Amino acid sequence: MIRTDALDQLPVRTAVPALERALDERGAAVLCAPPGTGKTTLVPLVLAGLTGGGPARRVLVAEPRRIAARAAARRMAWLLGERTGGRVGFTVRGERSVGPDTVVEVVTTGVLLQRLQRDQELAGVDVVIIDECHERHLDADTAAAFLLDVRGTIRPDLRLVAASATTDAEGWARLLGDAPVVEAQGVSHPVEVVWAPPTGPVRPPHGMRVDPALLTHVAAVVRRALAERDGDVLCFLPGVGEIGRVAGQLAGTGAEVLQVHGRAPAAVQDAVLAGPSGGRRVVLTTSVAESSLTVPGVRVVVDSGLAREPRTDHARGLSALTTVRASRAAGRQRAGRAGREAPGAVYRCWDQAEDGRLAAFPSPEIKVADLAAFALQAACWGDPDASGLALLDPPPAGAMGAAREVLAAVGAVDEAGRATSRGVRMSRLGLHPRLARALLDGADEVGGRRAAEVVALLSEEPPREYGDDLAHALRTARRGGDGYAARWRQEVRRLSQSLGPTGAAEGGPDDAAVGLVAALAFPERVARARGEGAFLMASGTGAELRDGSRLRSAPWLAVAVADRPAHAASARVRLAAVVDEGTARLAAGHLRFSGDEVRWADGDVVARSVERLGAVELSVRALRRPAPELVRAALLEGLRREGPGLLRWTRDSEQLRLRLAFLHRVLGAPWPDVSDGALLARADEWLEPELSRAGRRADLARIDAGQAVRRLLPWATGDAARLDELAPERIEVPSGSRIRVEYGGEQPVLAVKLQELFGLSETPRVAGVPVLVHLLSPAGRPAAVTADLASFWREGYRDVRAELRGRYPKHPWPEDPTTTEATRFTSARLRRD
Repeated sequence: MIRTDALDQLPVRTAVPALERALDERGAAVLCAPPGTGKTTLVPLVLAGLTGGGPARRVLVAEPRRIAARAAARRMAWLLGERTGGRVGFTVRGERSVGPDTVVEVVTTGVLLQRLQRDQELAGVDVVIIDECHERHLDADTAAAFLLDVRGTIRPDLRLVAASATTDAEGWARLLGDAPVVEAQGVSHPVEVVWAPPTGPVRPPHGMRVDPALLTHVAAVVRRALAERDGDVLCFLPGVGEIGRVAGQLAGTGAEVLQVHGRAPAAVQDAVLAGPSGGRRVVLTTSVAESSLTVPGVRVVVDSGLAREPRTDHARGLSALTTVRASRAAGRQRAGRAGREAPGAVYRCWDQAEDGRLAAFPSPEIKVADLAAFALQAACWGDPDASGLALLDPPPAGAMGAAREVLAAVGAVDEAGRATSRGVRMSRLGLHPRLARALLDGADEVGGRRAAEVVALLSEEPPREYGDDLAHALRTARRGGDGYAARWRQEVRRLSQSLGPTGAAEGGPDDAAVGLVAALAFPERVARARGEGAFLMASGTGAELRDGSRLRSAPWLAVAVADRPAHAASARVRLAAVVDEGTARLAAGHLRFSGDEVRWADGDVVARSVERLGAVELSVRALRRPAPELVRAALLEGLRREGPGLLRWTRDSEQLRLRLAFLHRVLGAPWPDVSDGALLARADEWLEPELSRAGRRADLARIDAGQAVRRLLPWATGDAARLDELAPERIEVPSGSRIRVEYGGEQPVLAVKLQELFGLSETPRVAGVPVLVHLLSPAGRPAAVTADLASFWREGYRDVRAELRGRYPKHPWPEDPTTTEATRFTSARLRRD
């Protein structure tokens, strides 16, 4: 029996007529409705014709999370007076409740993508609703792009609805072809904000780590809220681990503590969503309750201020979640949960001054996540670079390039980036391409069941108490009775079924099988021991095991999880398996190099015959007669690293280089650029034949750099003959002395004793540039600096003369230096002459 009273109370009902008109006229619409208005439950029922008397249609609702998909289906079935599997059903990874009469099916966006790849037409589906599209999950963005492609080519009759819990809908409206925006008003009550920052220092989140001091503070704030306010408390925490730790600190509060997250048992989820049944409740939840779920009875929200956003998990080489500060938009969504049914309060576990510095919105997943799975989806769709997909944000070029490298390495795409048949199969496994490769190739080696067991362990990292030995973790999961083990067994069944029958036998030791599958997933992290629990991975990164680890004596490891603390030289191994060299060679075969290697290392040419896996050297022997072209390339690399200073530069050759640099700066062509980079770029023109004759660093040091650089002078144009005229090495001054010009600064410098310039009224010029004259005392010490001699004689000479006459009375100091003959000598010497 349809629960008409409950349906009539949903505020979104007032917006349904406008939504139906928009779909009839344009075929697409954006529905904006606050959480709890019924957009996820009433709208699909109306569009399917199950209530309201409209025409019968088949509706597909895509939710970003499994818990939300199950909850939405159960709620709609309850409104119809049924159970799921009847007219309303759901499909999530590893679970399906759908029957022959199902017309509204709720799926995760991942399931929708899989369905689109298998059946682009979505045969039999009339309407697709992408719910919570404001959260900008990558699967949702990708599914929307595929659906728009389908609608624009083969299914113009397919109706699309982008449903959002916020009013930031302009982008989605443009994406759907300027689709109408239909807004529904929610019922909200005032929510008082209580700022409750920690009193002591709290370390910021790093990776998945949250400071235990913050969790202790959150638990204390929950206790405070229970004492100060009425009603149930909804507490937002970043993840399952933090929920468990806070739950452990709330014993003795007198309230029922419930934990809501994607891994929670269905019975717990149902109990939370059913509403209070007597005493007070504390519901600890992840961000799933921001907009995807409605929790009745809540009057108080406690917000830890943390969330999990997708990033590339460099510890595992996979896309994963990392702990971040929640955005201001998320804070508003969370706070609103306290005012759904009556006035409420939100306790924010941070300082009010800090609030304005938070990000306005969460980052779109496409901008921050590992894109290997997305790139494979795009390749299977027929658009390898995703340039033809209608996306709110284009994928970053660097992330797409890295993703394509991963796909090529695992055989998922060909040289043109198109999906191979193997890549298509991998895309349908519901795994990251790395893990899909490990499952498929591992099944051929160790059997499908055991490959599935290891991949399931790699898909969701085991609890820390399982240890760092992956084989031991496998045995623990097999006999385990905890929640992780239950989820692991369910995933093993799913993966085994997706493989079908395999030819490989299941025999052999677990340790070897585990190591091989882990190495297939992460070939660049096969690592060879280098003593005292230290290893070198094929990627070139060092790795260290904790003290007491049973893996410390292993000669080789396949590292599954490792993190690298800030400023640490090596990564810390969190999960690994023992392998042998043969397994490492098999898994990382594409990283194998065997041949002559001549390179610049440790300040000289090193020539060896080497075999290695990435950075791990397997065998090395000295190379007696390396190929000349390889030696020359190594010498050039040395010059690039250490500079042309490896050559022999005399004072005259250094001065020549400075003179040429000056002419290039002042006059330009045809005078050559003699900077380090320019010299190396033209090595063929000025360093030959000496460079090709050299074999090591000592040979470079014997090359006369000045003689070599002269080869770059503009001999062909005849300008080379003007070098001494335009940038003379020395300038003759009135005393007859030839003074060296220094060309190292912005202006050429002439350092000369003041008396040697008597009678010279104009500043000497070099290539039209006045020199900077450093006037020296008779002892050669600086007395004055000028670029304008005439001005100095008029205005500066008098003071300098007064000072120098007292110090050097034996030298001539005329009152009018412009009419006096220049000299290098004392007054007495002049009289004798």
